[in-house]
Amino acid sequence: MSKGIKIGHRRSVLVAGLAILSASFGACDRREEPVAAFVTGGDPELGRAAISRYGCGSCHIIPGIQGANGLVGPPLSGIANRVYIAGVLTNTPENLMRWIQDPPSVDPLTAMPNTGVTEADARNLASFLYTLQ
Repeated sequence: MSKGIKIGHRRSVLVAGLAILSASFGACDRREEPVAAFVTGGDPELGRAAISRYGCGSCHIIPGIQGANGLVGPPLSGIANRVYIAGVLTNTPENLMRWIQDPPSVDPLTAMPNTGVTEADARNLASFLYTLQ
């Protein structure tokens, strides 16, 4: 098994463990930020700021984000605990970042547009989203 696969697998296991251990803590728990940052390599606070820049709240309800009350896409509460992203991707940091950066490449029929999210912003967005228990 290659080193990249091992690291990805470890992160997946950590995300699953985070979901199991923190299911009772509620949405956007600050205690989850260090783990979310570790598994994604991003910064949850920078991700919070990126949500506004990319307009995520115009389509999604996002706990902890003022004005994020969109009804086009699913609410993002509890996304860290979900098994799948967009109903087709296993919820791993790599898959979440892939989805955030280019949703139509995963599902050409999705309503979620490619908003030009950079790789760094995708890491930060994923890091914030993984705080949403």
